Amino acid sequence: MKISEIAELIKAEICTKNYDDSIDIFSACSADLMSDVMAFSKSNALLLTGLVNPQVIRTAEMMDIKAVVFVRGKKPLDNMIEMAEEKGIVLLATDYPMFVASGKLYKSGIHGRGD
Repeated sequence: MKISEIAELIKAEICTKNYDDSIDIFSACSADLMSDVMAFSKSNALLLTGLVNPQVIRTAEMMDIKAVVFVRGKKPLDNMIEMAEEKGIVLLATDYPMFVASGKLYKSGIHGRGD
């Protein structure tokens, strides 16, 4: 699924500029603990989180996560947007809770590690 399709599905704002919409996202990880992300994510994945700090961007880069969705109406800070743009990571923000956003993505074919 393309970033633009994900944004439309979960009614998310794309916070970064100049993102590559040709990237296909096939899996996702939903967590607020970055140690869980490191243990359970796949490469070329999407991260859904309510945690808004630079550590999220650093973890995404380490784990080859291509996009991060901030849930529950949370928005990334300007320094996070700048850092993500430098690293080629797309940041999105949705008002949906993590459970609802994850469910919508799952129903549309974005699955997690165990699927």
